[in-house]
Amino acid sequence: MTKTPSEKWKTEIAQYRKKCQNIHQISNDIRYVGVVNSYGRTMAGILKPNLKPLIKSEIMKNELFVISSLMTLRKETTSKVGKLDYVLMQHQKISVLIFQKGNVAYYVTINKTAKNINKIIASIKKMI
Repeated sequence: MTKTPSEKWKTEIAQYRKKCQNIHQISNDIRYVGVVNSYGRTMAGILKPNLKPLIKSEIMKNELFVISSLMTLRKETTSKVGKLDYVLMQHQKISVLIFQKGNVAYYVTINKTAKNINKIIASIKKMI
């Protein structure tokens, strides 16, 4: 039996949610994990329990739109410089990791105090 587009969409969202949960369990230093499509829309996202977001909802939407635009525009350079491994942005309060997989980007925030960031990166790369 063939799935309807709605059923396919629900299955895809459930898979992203499960992947976010698995990534979140890698380390206690992971604050947030989200999957963003090429339009900047959050497909799934998980914030660490009992944690107050640093960024308000509307500002976060803008941040994710910028990230998705960057990932979309970079597709043209892939043939020249190779596939993107990951992006690491280090802020004063947190670090942000971005991984591109197909038409989505995984957006992961990590406590600035994390000591094992290379191990976290390697584990996430294996999962996605």
